[in-house]
Amino acid sequence: MRHAFVRLSCVVLFLAIFGCGRVDRHSETVELWHWMTDRDETLQKLARQYEQETGVRVHVELFAPSDAYSNKIIAAAQANVLPDIFGLLDKKPIVASFIKAGFVEDLTPAFEADGGAWQAELFPPAVDTNRFLPGNVEGVKPGIYGVPIDLTNIQLVFNRTLLKKAGIAEPAKTLDGFLEQVATLRRVGVTPFVSGFGEIWLVDCFASNYAFNILGEEKVMRTFQGEVPYTDSGWIEVLRVFDRLARAGAFMEGIVTKGNKYAEQDFALERAAFAFNGSWCVNVYHDMNPALDYGVTTLPAADPLLPMRSWGGAGSSFVVSAHGPNKEKAIAFLHWITRRDQQIVLTHETYNLPSNREAVVALPEVLGGFLRTMAHTTHPMIWSHSEDPVVVEALDKGIQAIIIGDATPEEIAARVQKVKEQQLRKLRRPGGF
Repeated sequence: MRHAFVRLSCVVLFLAIFGCGRVDRHSETVELWHWMTDRDETLQKLARQYEQETGVRVHVELFAPSDAYSNKIIAAAQANVLPDIFGLLDKKPIVASFIKAGFVEDLTPAFEADGGAWQAELFPPAVDTNRFLPGNVEGVKPGIYGVPIDLTNIQLVFNRTLLKKAGIAEPAKTLDGFLEQVATLRRVGVTPFVSGFGEIWLVDCFASNYAFNILGEEKVMRTFQGEVPYTDSGWIEVLRVFDRLARAGAFMEGIVTKGNKYAEQDFALERAAFAFNGSWCVNVYHDMNPALDYGVTTLPAADPLLPMRSWGGAGSSFVVSAHGPNKEKAIAFLHWITRRDQQIVLTHETYNLPSNREAVVALPEVLGGFLRTMAHTTHPMIWSHSEDPVVVEALDKGIQAIIIGDATPEEIAARVQKVKEQQLRKLRRPGGF
């Protein structure tokens, strides 16, 4: 996370200096760069179909893994050779920096044309993830800057066979009930829970879900603004969720060093009853174990009187280069690929949720479960404020320490608050350093 913060600062500085350059390309071919290895074949096929229907060639090029792709985009921006269509995989401040530097086209006119027909075709959470609202703290002109090609959310998945082995009919809806099920699973020799908590963004997602449930969104945003301390009783209660789960033996051994691809393998091979994972897992689990019998539910609420939300919205989105030679062609292609028929192809070939409302036909059962939970989602891209990445790192690494028993919730709350105060003092200094 510290590397991400340094990278964010460097990107912001670079964009401030080198923004608004023009791409010196005159090709009639629309260039699309992406990072999605699981969707490359389908995107190539759809591009060929689009050329047959319209005569417009779309050249689809894959750059993976995602870190390499992001570095490729930054280098292309520096050299003023961004493709017509590309994706921004970074956090909201970096996305905002690309927009403010003039690299990303404002797609609001296209979405609002014909009475907002394109926007009406898509699920609101998918569009909202790509929207900057009036008065946003990033200072971006209000508008829609990205096109979502699918939906995603991150929920609790459960293995029906392992739950049945323990005599559990359905996952518990409350944290207290879930802890009882953890004990039941352990009695029959089943590991209760796995996730890629070696990747701290997943820890952050899990923690923010419980923060929204325990503190409420307004109080979380006030914390980000520095008005509510991390030593507040509500934040300590959030940290105690991890402590309680750890003490109950819920977590698979080594969870704080486990990457998500290994956690996905553990769940697919039926080594754990529950996993915290995103809707993309449907494709992953299908490849690893097509016979896996599992379902989807929300995380068990710590406070059953308040909503339990998880991250969700646009899964993958594309933006259009503001200075590319084929802006209108690029926008037309993205509109076409988000229409019903193309979205059905993407869904059935890649097992991802469609962004188009009318494409939810004959969804696999598990994907349908993820779709039903979309009503209980939120996303950092739509929050009014973002936390300082240095503070996020301190919180998430502190949670890892709680899980392995190296620190108490109270100790971590105090440490995180100290980091928060340090970052606030830096912001108040001239130049912010």
